[in-house]
Amino acid sequence: MSRTKKILLAILIVLIVIQFIQPTRNTSGQVLQTDIVNMYNVPQSIQAVFENACYDCHSNNTRYPWYANVQPMGWLLARHVKEGKDELNFSEFGSYSSRRQANKLRAIENSVKDGTMPLSSYLLLHKDARLTETYKAEIISWVRRTRDSLTQNK
Repeated sequence: MSRTKKILLAILIVLIVIQFIQPTRNTSGQVLQTDIVNMYNVPQSIQAVFENACYDCHSNNTRYPWYANVQPMGWLLARHVKEGKDELNFSEFGSYSSRRQANKLRAIENSVKDGTMPLSSYLLLHKDARLTETYKAEIISWVRRTRDSLTQNK
């Protein structure tokens, strides 16, 4: 067997073996009391946008695409979701201090305004997560009102 065939066979074996090493899934299957939609009056339209464009990376309930079962894509997705939840977790938003909630709301406003969220890499495969100008305006308005109510209640 030639050297090239041996290398290709080794790569194939590694690719097959790594398929059995699956990352832990981020699916609790429940909406916690600390979820932002349980803590604040989130209009249905904004809640739908959050669930469609944000919750996969920023909650305890990720909807996994088929390619999450193929390694190393599953590992990359798991890391991406962990980083997203470390930055902001809508499922645990109510457990944040009032100050942290206000800061996170400000970050949401800025991310929506400057178009850094949802990530362009996410939008490549999730066309329905694109935010229209109308949705952006609604989210920004709601975030500002909610943040203002937080600072007034101090």
